[in-house]
Amino acid sequence: MRQEKRTLSLKTLNKSNVWDLQENDIFRMWEAAEKDADLKDNVRRYLDIIKSAFDIEEVKVDKPEIIKKYEARGFKVGQIRMDENTKSKWGIKKRPILRVTDLTYENIHHISAAKLIEVLDRNFGGGWDSLSQSIKDIIESGFDISTTTLPKDRLRKPGGMYEKKVNDGFEVLEITKGLWIEAIFAKAKPEVEKPRMKYDDPEDLPENGEDEDEDLPEVEDNYNDDDDDDDYDEDKLTEESYRTTFETDPEDLSLEAEGMSDEYEDE
Repeated sequence: MRQEKRTLSLKTLNKSNVWDLQENDIFRMWEAAEKDADLKDNVRRYLDIIKSAFDIEEVKVDKPEIIKKYEARGFKVGQIRMDENTKSKWGIKKRPILRVTDLTYENIHHISAAKLIEVLDRNFGGGWDSLSQSIKDIIESGFDISTTTLPKDRLRKPGGMYEKKVNDGFEVLEITKGLWIEAIFAKAKPEVEKPRMKYDDPEDLPENGEDEDEDLPEVEDNYNDDDDDDDYDEDKLTEESYRTTFETDPEDLSLEAEGMSDEYEDE
């Protein structure tokens, strides 16, 4: 996980880290944000983020029997304050990842390799190649994937690929194809945070003429420095200094040399 739950708030929530949360976390975070004066102005944005990972339904009839029906469907029910004067009850349920079509670039880093194998097993039939390229791209953005197809009696051969991958921490899904088995190996990739330059306030944007890379180290420019001529020494020139890019056949050189010697003899 990129951030621990206790460090998250509605203001720091995004469509990736929201997958780290459970229903009770949403209610807790919303309650903490009720004190913020700008909550009302940002409600739509917060809800859009939450809805990317949770199903949300407003409980319009606040009766015990109605709430029990929501809970039977897997919803957690709690009270939400939309603004100073408005309170309502919501039913919130984390969206399950059951099919490969439930996988996204936002949630792929928030499931384990074992969970991925479970999802693939539930959707498979034709093997890895039966997946669309877009689904493969999503999976491979979060996991190292390897596949092999071998006869049943050779798949788990000692010292083979199967044994090496398992020893290296890969989860395996085996798909039977007649007398052959396709093995799909999956291991979560370590997440790498890419540093980005962000300007939260338009006033922070560099004005024309300002150098955005002012913190970068300066590189000394000695190109036009006259002092370099003082160090010039003809005696230090080597054969490399005279090398050209002309390609000449050695036989042509010998022919030219013979011609020159003949001219001297005639003289």
